[in-house]
Amino acid sequence: MRSHPIGTGPFKFVEFKPNEGIKVTRNTDYWKKDRPYLDGIEYTIIRNSSTAVLAFIAGTFDMTVPFSLTVPLLKDVSGQMPQAVCEMSPEGVSRTLAINHRVAPFDKRELRRAMTLSLDRKAFIDIITAGNGDIGGVMQPLPEGIWGMPPEILRALPGYLPDVQKSRTEARQIMEQLGYGPGNRLKVKVMTRDVPSFRNPAVLLIDQLKEAYIDGDLEPVDTTNFFPRMVRRDFSVALSAGAGGNDPDQGLYTTYVCNAENNRMGYCNPEVDEATDRQSREADQERRKRLVWEIERKLAEDGAQPALYYNREATCRQPYVKGLTIIVNSIYNGYRMEDVWLDK
Repeated sequence: MRSHPIGTGPFKFVEFKPNEGIKVTRNTDYWKKDRPYLDGIEYTIIRNSSTAVLAFIAGTFDMTVPFSLTVPLLKDVSGQMPQAVCEMSPEGVSRTLAINHRVAPFDKRELRRAMTLSLDRKAFIDIITAGNGDIGGVMQPLPEGIWGMPPEILRALPGYLPDVQKSRTEARQIMEQLGYGPGNRLKVKVMTRDVPSFRNPAVLLIDQLKEAYIDGDLEPVDTTNFFPRMVRRDFSVALSAGAGGNDPDQGLYTTYVCNAENNRMGYCNPEVDEATDRQSREADQERRKRLVWEIERKLAEDGAQPALYYNREATCRQPYVKGLTIIVNSIYNGYRMEDVWLDK
């Protein structure tokens, strides 16, 4: 899969050159007649976001990678390239505080609760997204996320209280009961992907954890090594991404049930597993929502993998790029590009 992926999509793999680019070509045997319209797509890898934006403004590229432009970068494009077509939309995937439940002292539920109570989610949105973000739990928040919890239910979860200082006072009390304090602070490395969209919130996370007597050192890791380390659980604390997708079965079964493939935290609660099965069997959507929200409450109380915030970022394209649909509830959908064509 790394060197020669196969599938039934609209495009066929041509080549992948690490740190350079990816090329795909039209699948002439695609099951949908007359699709795709494009003969192929070339993805150029540019590690620096500002450099990539300058290249787009210069006309080197037809569009930016979806959900890649922060508010400052969007302003650069709008100011220097007013003809560009840009859309600000939710990623549908949260940044999370990933905690390895199988490594001491993070195997203690109360310590994870203290970490959760130290968080200021509004600060993440104000500083990282310039106000263009959302607060939510495991499931994508309303209105785009149809399974998101109503604000009054969300605020009742640990760490979501608007009075951040009150939560942090409780966090310090818990840590002191566990033997920590100003003279005995818990030291930890906080691993994250070595890209701005992960490094920047990781720095802010480290600053917030200090409120609970936890001193973190940033450990940026190249993406090609980050995911294998997460799979091996070769970390104690990390800033990672949420389950993604906008259906409880996808998010809960892959990430939160015991021994799930994407359960990087080693989290396991038989009650959550049973409740996950129960919500999956429920045919009435409103009743199913309440079952999902009850699961969310258990996950928050256990400090399973606290969601920090949900980002909103922009996608820009040249005006001649037609047929592109930006998906509002998942960064993993909308990449087929089968309906895209160039009006040249």
